[in-house]
Amino acid sequence: MSKIYYRPIISNQSVDSDGVYKLADGWAHFSAVEVLSRERIIEIMPAKDLPTNVLRTLTKKRPDLLNLSFSKPHIMGILNMTPDSFSDGGQLINEKVALKKAFGMIDCGVSLLDIGGESTRPGAENIKISEEKNRVLPIIKAIRYAKITTPISVDTRKSEVFSSSLDAGSDILNDVSSMVFDERMKNIVKQKQTPVCVMHSKGTPKNMKDYSKYDNVLLDVYDYLENIVDEYTKIGIPKSNIIIDPGIGFAKVLKQNLIILKGLSIFHGIGCPILLGASRKKFIGTIGMEENPLNLSAGSITVGLEALNQGVQILRVHDVSQTMQALRLWKSLRMEIEHE
Repeated sequence: MSKIYYRPIISNQSVDSDGVYKLADGWAHFSAVEVLSRERIIEIMPAKDLPTNVLRTLTKKRPDLLNLSFSKPHIMGILNMTPDSFSDGGQLINEKVALKKAFGMIDCGVSLLDIGGESTRPGAENIKISEEKNRVLPIIKAIRYAKITTPISVDTRKSEVFSSSLDAGSDILNDVSSMVFDERMKNIVKQKQTPVCVMHSKGTPKNMKDYSKYDNVLLDVYDYLENIVDEYTKIGIPKSNIIIDPGIGFAKVLKQNLIILKGLSIFHGIGCPILLGASRKKFIGTIGMEENPLNLSAGSITVGLEALNQGVQILRVHDVSQTMQALRLWKSLRMEIEHE
């Protein structure tokens, strides 16, 4: 028999209504699920009729990480210390400029900072470990020297860079290769009990455009993330320390990105907090008819709000001020609706 998947169908009904549940004990509600196999949509099932273990996974609270509760959404602000990132390369090479940007993000209310020193845009070349360290370590140290306690995520595939960043004061690993590029990364995360975000991708940044073929992109990405979470829990990395990211734009074409975005709620079935990094991705400009990636804040926010509606707990964004403004309005509107 084919594997069965369950995608919660988001509802505006109150959880006070019979058969309506909170998704991951958060703000999104559901009363029915789409039952899927690789062959077809089998049926629409009332949530109350789900197998007990499935319903438990979909509804249980995700454990807090670094004092962050996943019962509310969080914004992760991007600090790209790279000369060649796809939308903002070279803007933050100067440490003083980067520190000012970090302060601004924190003042806006971000929950996390994500610092990267190597571009992972399509076609990007691998850089030397020493160069990547030189880009990320000074800003991490400067942020911690300024007594800023906001959790810092380091966007790297290299264990030596991550180990040094931990010593400098970082807290979380954000690895676009899911710790596959550098096998030593797993031991560091296990030994240090460090939170880690694992992301779906195929190939490397340089060649991932050649790996965008899928049997069923939504279910293929789901299986990949589910399997890698299972693999890492078996070697001693607590599931409570793992965040998952479906990898929008990584080895995926426009239509595949849209399929994943429309089906995001399915990933709650894995039982981990979900991070979405769709900010300024090329498909937003293509659909929105805007070539300049610096002008994609409106489209990026639109995608982010849809992700929040599906219960995604973390949005990784470039345009922090605009996103925080949208988030405050989104929260206010939801509170009004829920209390009508």
